Amino acid sequence: MILDMQTMFSGSTAADGSLTGQAITVTAASTNILDTGVNKEKGRGTPIPLLVQVTTTFTAGGAATLQAVLQCDGDVAFGSANTLWDSGAIAVATLVAGYRFLIDKIPEHVAAKADSRYFRFNYTVATGPMTAGNLVAGIVMGRQSIGFP
Repeated sequence: MILDMQTMFSGSTAADGSLTGQAITVTAASTNILDTGVNKEKGRGTPIPLLVQVTTTFTAGGAATLQAVLQCDGDVAFGSANTLWDSGAIAVATLVAGYRFLIDKIPEHVAAKADSRYFRFNYTVATGPMTAGNLVAGIVMGRQSIGFP
């Protein structure tokens, strides 16, 4: 899979050039917000493929869950964010390294929304906190489908 740091919601580059996931122990927004700009063309367009994947297994002292939500808003502060996709609560036991969330693209109906300039993921930890766990999220060139449900 080809990743570009300019189109990553969560994750960064380590000193050695490798990809490092965003640590999620409590509820948090993605480290990056993607800005599509003010003069974007409205319409269906081409589906934009996404990847959200656990890079370090999550752990917690109890039965914690993680929920990932893709949001858009016309305001960078996300004061009235629209939910575009919601993973639902995923048990900590499921969040092992390599686990991929079941989102494959930004929903096509979003392109026509006037308030879809800014995009981010919001991660909600319930019955937490998590004691460890990292993930990456971003736009990808294409999705690797072998072994993906």
